[in-house]
Amino acid sequence: MPTLVIDGRETEVAEGTKVIEAAEQLGIMIPRFCYHPALGPVGACRVCAVKFLQGPFKGVQMSCMIDARDGMVVSTTDEEAVDFRRHVIEWLMLHHPHDCPVCDEGGHCLLQDMTIAGGHGIRRYPGKKRTYRDQHLGPLVQHEMNRCIQCYRCSRYYQELAGYRDLGVMQIGYRVYFGRQRDGNLESPYAGNLIDLCPTGVYTDKPSRFVGRRWDYQRSRSLCIHCSLGCHLVASVRNRTVVRTEAAFSDVVNGHFICDRGRYGYFYASAPGRPRTPGLHGMETDYPLGLRAVTDRLRAVVAEAGPGAVACVGSLRSSLETQAMLVRLCEENGWKSPCFFADRSQAARADAVVSRLEPGLALSMREIEGADCIVAIGTDPVNEAPMLAMAMRQAERRGANVTVIDPRPLFLPLGFRHIVLEPGAAGRALAWMVGRSVERRDAETVGAEALRFREAIPDSGPLPASTARDLDEAAESLRASRRPAIVCGTEVSCDWTPALAADCVLLLRAAGKQAGLFYALPGANAFGAAMLAGASAGAAVVRTFERTLGEIENGAARALIAVEADPLGRWPDPERVSRALARLDLLVLLDHVDSVSARAAHVFLPTATLFEAGGIFVNQEGRAQKAGTGFRGGTPVEQTSAGSHPPRVFRKEIPGRTVPAWRILEDVSRSLSRQPITGETATTEPLLAWLAEKREVFRALLAPACGEFPQQGVRLLGPSQDASRFSTEGLSETGPGGRGNAGDLELFLVDWTFGTEELSIRSPDLSQVETAPCLFMHAEDAAAAGLADGDVARIGAGGSGDAASVRVSVCVRENMARGVLFLPRHRTLEWQKLGGPPVRLRREQITKI
Repeated sequence: MPTLVIDGRETEVAEGTKVIEAAEQLGIMIPRFCYHPALGPVGACRVCAVKFLQGPFKGVQMSCMIDARDGMVVSTTDEEAVDFRRHVIEWLMLHHPHDCPVCDEGGHCLLQDMTIAGGHGIRRYPGKKRTYRDQHLGPLVQHEMNRCIQCYRCSRYYQELAGYRDLGVMQIGYRVYFGRQRDGNLESPYAGNLIDLCPTGVYTDKPSRFVGRRWDYQRSRSLCIHCSLGCHLVASVRNRTVVRTEAAFSDVVNGHFICDRGRYGYFYASAPGRPRTPGLHGMETDYPLGLRAVTDRLRAVVAEAGPGAVACVGSLRSSLETQAMLVRLCEENGWKSPCFFADRSQAARADAVVSRLEPGLALSMREIEGADCIVAIGTDPVNEAPMLAMAMRQAERRGANVTVIDPRPLFLPLGFRHIVLEPGAAGRALAWMVGRSVERRDAETVGAEALRFREAIPDSGPLPASTARDLDEAAESLRASRRPAIVCGTEVSCDWTPALAADCVLLLRAAGKQAGLFYALPGANAFGAAMLAGASAGAAVVRTFERTLGEIENGAARALIAVEADPLGRWPDPERVSRALARLDLLVLLDHVDSVSARAAHVFLPTATLFEAGGIFVNQEGRAQKAGTGFRGGTPVEQTSAGSHPPRVFRKEIPGRTVPAWRILEDVSRSLSRQPITGETATTEPLLAWLAEKREVFRALLAPACGEFPQQGVRLLGPSQDASRFSTEGLSETGPGGRGNAGDLELFLVDWTFGTEELSIRSPDLSQVETAPCLFMHAEDAAAAGLADGDVARIGAGGSGDAASVRVSVCVRENMARGVLFLPRHRTLEWQKLGGPPVRLRREQITKI
C-alpha cells in the first residue's frame, strides 16, 4: 500500500487510489467538477490541480488523474497550484450567466462553492457571452445549457454508466453542447440522476422548480418503497408538502443513484385527494368516534360468530412495525392469521426466499457489481427492480458475462445473452447449466450430496440449436468464473425456482466458487411479510387474499380489517370481490391513499405515510433498514390556505395530521381490552421486543435500540429453514407456461417501470413518461389468433359483450416464448377483470376489434 504526504500529513492508501481520493481521506477537499466517485477520472475541468514536490511526478498536475505512489509529496496550497485553479475558475465563469438568484441549483451548487473557494469574485470579461437554445427533455428534467462548464459528467453517466444513447455531447470546441439530437423525453429510467450529478444548474428538477431553496426544506433520510430493493433517499419537505426526493449514498445498496420511479413516486404523500379524515359509512367523523365504532362492531361480531370470524389483510408496502402489529393484534384476540400475499404461488415463492437465503449466500446490490458472471432467471430487472439493471450493467462493464433466462421480450441497457424459455423449462435449464459447469472430476471437492444433485438434474430436453448453443456458452462462462451471481425473480417463475436457485448457488460454492444469490420480490416489505407470515402462531399454511375471499363468501369471515391494502382495486375479479365485501358485517380500512375500497369501507381510518411515520423495511436481501421521520405530517399549506403562503392565524393543531398504521392497530388492541389509549406517547420498542421473542432473527433489531439504527441496516438472516437442500423436486413438472391443451395460452400479469406500481401511479409527472400498455404475443401465437402488431384486441371469456374482458393493443415479438402472453398491471387497464394467476386462455378468447 503506497504511503504519501499531502500538505504535510502522511497517509497510507489502497493501491490504485487517486491522489484526489487520498486527500479526501485526510479531510482535504481538492476542488473538482468532472471527477465523481462513481464515474472516475477524466481530467476535463482542470480545477483539481495540485503541485507535486517529490516523487515520480513533478510540478502542477491534475490530482484526479494520478495514482498515489510511495514517496509522493503533494501540496494543495502551493501558490502555483492555487493560482492555476483560480485562473481555471475564471475561464469557466467567462460565459456563465449571472442567474444565481433564479437558478434552482443555487444553495447546493458546486460551481458556487468552488468559485468562492477559488477566490474568484470580480468578472473581468467585457465581451458577449456564448448562449445556447435549451431543449425540452420531458416532464422530469429541466435543461438550461447556458450554465454548462463542459465537465462531461452528464454524458459520461448517461452513456457509459447508465447505458442509454439518446443524450450526449455534440459540436466541438467552446460550442460543445450536451443534450439530445432533438427535443423529447429522455429514454433512460435513470435520467433524474443527471440533476444530482450536474455541478451547476444545467439539469434541474422540473417538478420542484422555483418551489424553494435547499435551506427552505426539512430534509431527512428515507427509503424508496416502490420495489423490493430499498434504495436510500433524501426527502425534502416544505410547508407540509413533500416537494422533492434525491438519491442518498449507500455503500451497500444503491450507491450514488436511484431510478426515476423512486425519485418521482412521492406525489401520493401530498396529493390533494389524499384522505386525511376518518370516515364512518361515508360521512366524516373524528378519530375517537371511528375507533369506538371499530371496537364496538368487532366485539359484536366476535360475540355472535366467535373470534375466527375476524379476518385481516396486510400489505407488502407497509412497514415492518405495521405488519408485526397486525400479526400481534390477531394473535392476542384469537383472530385468523393475517394475509399479505395475493395467492398461494406468490406466498410459496416468498416463503422459499426467506427460508433459503442465508448470510453466506445473500448478495447486496453493490456486490452484484463485483460479480464476474451473472445468471438471471425469471426476472425483468428494468421493469421489476430498475436499479438491479444498473448494478448488472456495472458488472458487465467490468467484464462480467450476463445471461438471462426468461420468456419475456427483455430489454437491458447492457450486453447480455437472452435465453428464451418458458418458466418450467427455464428452471430445468438453470439446473442443467450449473450442473454442467461443475466437472464430474470435482467429486471430492463438491461432495457426495452436491454431486448427487448434479447428476439427478434431468436433461433440458430437445431445444432449438441456438438455445442449446447459448446454454453451452453460459455453462462455460460459469465454469470459468470465480465470483458468479445467480439472480432469481419471483414474478414469472415456478414455485420451486427460488429454492432451486439457492441449491445452484450451494453447488457452485461447493465447487470452490465465491457464488452469491440475489432475489427480486414483489413489494417493498415482501421479505418482512414472509418472515411474519411464516412465524405466525397456528398458521400451518400461509394465508392469502384468495383464501380470505373464499372465507368471506362462505360466511366464515364476518369482519375484515384491511391495512394499507386495496381489495377492490388490486385483487383479481373486482365484481366477485365487491359481492363478497357486501356480505361483511364490518369492513375497516386503514390507508393513506384514496381508493375504491376506502370509499366502500364501513369505517375508514387515515394513516401516515412513510415520510411522516418512518419505519423499518426489509429489502429482498433480508436487510432491515430504517426510514427517518421527515416531518410531523398534516395537510399541505397550499391546500389549507388556498395558496402558497401559510395562513396568518395561529392554530393549536396541525390540520389533517394522521397517525402511523401500527399505532392505530395498537389503539384498537388497547380499546378491545379496555386499556387506556397511549396516543403519541406510544413507541415501537415493546413491539420489537415481542418480535424478538417470537423469532430469534428479529433480535438484531434490538441491538441498535440504544443508539442510532445503522445506516447500512442489519440483515435478518439465519440458518436455512429448509431441510430439503439439493432437491430436484419440481424439475420434472411442466410448471407455469406449460399448456394443458394444444392452443391454450397462459397470461402473466407483470410490472412495468412506470404505470403499474401502486403508489407511483399517482405521480402526474411519471404518467407523462409511461409507455402505452400492450399485450405481448409471440409472432406465431398472434398469427394463429389472426392478430398483427398494432391491432387492438379484446381479452375475455367470450364475445364482445363480455363484461370481464379487457381491451388492449397487441405487440408482436419474436424474442419471447411461445404459448405465453404478458400484460402489465397498468393503471389504465382493468387487468383485475382477468382473474388471478394462473390465467389460462384459449386462442378464441383473444379477438381482434
